[in-house]
Amino acid sequence: MRVQSVGTLEYAHPSFVDYFLASIRLIHALTAILPGLLLLAFMELPTSGPFSAFLGFFAVLSVIIFQTVGIYSEEVFSTLLRFRVMFVAWAAAFSFLVFMHQGMGMFGYLEAKHLAFWFLTSTILFGAERLAMLALFRRLMARGMFLQNAVILGGTDNGVRVAEYLQNHRDIRTGVLGFIDDRLERLPKELANLPLLGNTRDLEQMIREEKVTQVLVALPWFADSRIGQLIAELRKLPVNVLLVPDMVAFRHADKRITEVGGLPTLIASDLPLRGWSPMFKRLEDIVISSIALLAAAPVMLAIALAIKLDSPGPVLFKQKRYGYNNRLIEVFKFRSMYHEKSDANADRQTTRGDDRITRVGRFIRKTSLDELPQLLNVFLGSMSMVGPRPHATATKAAGVLFEDAVAEYSARHRVKPGITGWAQINGYRGETDTLEKIEKRVEFDLDYIERWSVWFDLYILVRTPPALLLNKDVY
Repeated sequence: MRVQSVGTLEYAHPSFVDYFLASIRLIHALTAILPGLLLLAFMELPTSGPFSAFLGFFAVLSVIIFQTVGIYSEEVFSTLLRFRVMFVAWAAAFSFLVFMHQGMGMFGYLEAKHLAFWFLTSTILFGAERLAMLALFRRLMARGMFLQNAVILGGTDNGVRVAEYLQNHRDIRTGVLGFIDDRLERLPKELANLPLLGNTRDLEQMIREEKVTQVLVALPWFADSRIGQLIAELRKLPVNVLLVPDMVAFRHADKRITEVGGLPTLIASDLPLRGWSPMFKRLEDIVISSIALLAAAPVMLAIALAIKLDSPGPVLFKQKRYGYNNRLIEVFKFRSMYHEKSDANADRQTTRGDDRITRVGRFIRKTSLDELPQLLNVFLGSMSMVGPRPHATATKAAGVLFEDAVAEYSARHRVKPGITGWAQINGYRGETDTLEKIEKRVEFDLDYIERWSVWFDLYILVRTPPALLLNKDVY
């Protein structure tokens, strides 16, 4: 007996995927050469000969490079924007044109402004096409159309977790119809807001009627013999069968898979900066800190003079703070407190109207100019331009040490600390008088570590000045 009939989801024939990807390739080929065609039309360039022939070749070459980079992988059907991978693929393809123009001296009638117009126009069009594609996917999903109509075999706790995960990460690749289970009398009629469709005999009928094209087996892994029996039966039918892992493992992993001696394993944690990333980030730090030091030198000199005239004591304040891998580093700041009232370990956080802060100190703290000497830390390598802010050894939130207040606090130290960071531009800087503030700061810091890229760093740096000016919680 079938408990509930299949809903309105429609099955997309597998050939649709081939036709769709062929269409995308054709659109990308035309997009790659469209600016060149415009140049031919409006610049009175030779309409025959090498350049015209090259346009056809360049269209094919661009698609081949896109294929190599993975533009047409399964992720093309995901909800990801994929702007970065498309930009890299297009830059790789366009570099061939630049090489022919500059290195081989071909197409001399094309000027630098024409090449810039070509590259930027196609880049914008590629981005617009991706947005249009995502809008199309959303419209198809709203109408109940997916590439695969799936059922979850097993009304188990793991099956419910799978259903909830797919509902929260829905894309056009898979639409879940409901659950299949042979224990109909012992299960509720709905699991995770999805219907119970019937037993395995009902499943076979749905597969033969081409209403189901994918089966997600979510039975407990200890039911090895039952899983083997079901898979053996399903292999006789025209359906994709996927064995779902224990979703509990995903709570401790980031859903990426690697191999150890040929054994597939889930990655629970790995180095935040891998491959060439540490070198790129270090180059970024050296270049930006060098430019910033040269530009800020007159301001730093004026601040140093003002500090000396305002109160006795050294110009710089040096403080031990936690850096990369929880190592203690010495961080430089302009002295903003009276020398005899300085707090090397930050046992007491600064508050509004703090009597330890000098007149100059109040100004440079409010404007964050006291942080300028940390450019030296960046240049010397103990800090980065962007990263989690370094905290002093005794800093507390609501009277609780940071590392005791947030269990994940030490995970911030997997990268170098930064002058500015993702948490700071989102308003979490200054006094941490509540546990919630340090929890949110750590949350943003860990999110930054997972999402790091040079572009993300530059975005944070651009956002930093207005964030500093608008923040009212720094004393």
